[in-house]
Amino acid sequence: MKAWQFSPGETPPLALVEQARPVARRGAVVVRMRAVPLLSYLGDYVRGSLARHYQYPEQPFVIGTNGVGVVEAVGEGVHHYKPGQAVLVHPYVMSTENVDDPVEVLSGLTGTGPQSTGLLNDWPDGSLSEFAAVPATVPVSLEGLTHIAWERLASLGKFIVPFGGLRRGRLAAGETVIVNGASGYFGAAAVLLALAMGAERVVATARDVSALQTLAAMDKRVRPVALGGSIEHDTAALREATDGGAHMAFDMVGRACDANSTLSALGALRRRGRLVLMGSMSVPLPLDYGQMLINQWEVIGHFMYSAEDSRRLIRLVRAGLLDLEAVRLQQYALEELPQAMDAAARMRGLDCTVVKLNG
Repeated sequence: MKAWQFSPGETPPLALVEQARPVARRGAVVVRMRAVPLLSYLGDYVRGSLARHYQYPEQPFVIGTNGVGVVEAVGEGVHHYKPGQAVLVHPYVMSTENVDDPVEVLSGLTGTGPQSTGLLNDWPDGSLSEFAAVPATVPVSLEGLTHIAWERLASLGKFIVPFGGLRRGRLAAGETVIVNGASGYFGAAAVLLALAMGAERVVATARDVSALQTLAAMDKRVRPVALGGSIEHDTAALREATDGGAHMAFDMVGRACDANSTLSALGALRRRGRLVLMGSMSVPLPLDYGQMLINQWEVIGHFMYSAEDSRRLIRLVRAGLLDLEAVRLQQYALEELPQAMDAAARMRGLDCTVVKLNG
């Protein structure tokens, strides 16, 4: 099979190679990949500019995170998946041992600390290959969605991360939510998800006015607020847009170099509101102890999603509550990954760059 193999430290670090197809070992499923969405920063990852943030397997590995395809083979001990089933796969692998703090990794991307080295070496490879082997805990059935084109189903990878955060924040139908970073790849998806989950109002915040206007045009429940950088002024604008305060704020700003927009979203919560942190920030997040206490605010740091989140996401699409047609697709062949990574780096809002495989 063909696969994009990443060898950190070598020149070039990334190569399209021919290698043996993976075997369906015990507890594993082999998937014939059909379409793979790309992360916006995959090019920077390959070039090594983000290396200090990532932990690599101890051998060259296939890169790629999410994807969709068809089960090709199953190993011993797999009881629910059969060859021919359409599935979504994702990179989030967690140890199944019955311990308080099971290790976890993102196959095809990174470990999560020294304790995850063993698991990362067990499951190093990602989705940018014609066939991918994954633990049987990973696939999610796409039953009822096979009428949708593979490349559009691949855009589920854009939604699964923010969906995990919105569910962790307990977003309920009828609530008002602020999405901070709504012009970004995951932030725009969070706006659509909040609408699908029944939010009464979604306040979309960012500094990109045109991206906010696009989101606002999709549904009358979306209110755009362009941030200016002043905590005081931005908090006041958000409180006005939420009619006095939001029940929840979802922070998805990536690589933030200041905490201003996050603190503005926090300050715009009503009493007993929740702030979910899923973005990234290069500076500390200063919290006012007294304000946290008086307002009984809840701040939740959240990483990725649960197995149940992935199943519920499929149900949202199957029920017609989340329309994948809203996503703007760009498609590339497997051999065109370098060009696809360049396109992915330019993604904004509802864009999604997909590599299509196997016809």
